[in-house]
Amino acid sequence: MTFAHHKGGTGKTTSCLAIAGCLAGAGEKVLVIDCDPQANATTGLGIDSEDQSKNIYDVFMNVFDGFPDVSIKDVIVETKSGIHLVPSSLDLVGVEPYLYGINERAVVLKDALKPVINEYRYILIDTPPSMGQFVINGIIAADRIVLTLDSSVFARKGMDSLESIFEDIKENTGKNKTPDMAVITRAGVLFERKSPMDELKIIFRQLLFSETPGREEMIRQDELEKDIMKKIKEVFSVPYDSSVYSAQKEGTPVTVLYPDSPASLKYRQIAEIIRRW
Repeated sequence: MTFAHHKGGTGKTTSCLAIAGCLAGAGEKVLVIDCDPQANATTGLGIDSEDQSKNIYDVFMNVFDGFPDVSIKDVIVETKSGIHLVPSSLDLVGVEPYLYGINERAVVLKDALKPVINEYRYILIDTPPSMGQFVINGIIAADRIVLTLDSSVFARKGMDSLESIFEDIKENTGKNKTPDMAVITRAGVLFERKSPMDELKIIFRQLLFSETPGREEMIRQDELEKDIMKKIKEVFSVPYDSSVYSAQKEGTPVTVLYPDSPASLKYRQIAEIIRRW
């Protein structure tokens, strides 16, 4: 199964890797394709993009005359967590202008996956938060779509932008694409670094109104979740978990490094739903 993981709002590559870690831990053969020029999925799996001679950039550029003949099989690396990876790099930024010059630009990734489509039980495509050809390529190549949102004020804007993408895809290709699942990662209100002025405001609100720290933020997050549930059938909320940050520093999915942490337990539940698709 191939599914695209799209980051709405400011985005959370962590969710993509956490789900991949659960699937791999269950004995499934998993491939993650990093289609984000920021290469967060690459770094999150412990791979230095600068150490790789070839990456997803070369796979995309393979379709253009004058560039080396590179198959997706040529760029796959195995990570320490057992997950296979097609790494990315900042070079990927240079691909998009070329894509706009060809008619079949939306299916470049889908065609590139053909040599490995039967070698993996799950292929996760991590797309960038910004809308563009990499998001479209990921959606077109995918059997299923998982939308990951953080709980910021930008999440709804991400939803609106993605709906526009779906409409454009249907108009241009006739394919009806919609998210199959949404994963909302909760912000750690009490643990986030704040300016001294923001901290003073919180203290004053507590003294004057007996407010629980972060109560307004929790209410807003609940409202966001309810709003998304009106549009998407499967919606999951992942609790704030400091283990996530520790796992990121180690270049290993949180579900592999800290399998019993609160976030990992939720991701395991999400992965079980995906395995039943």
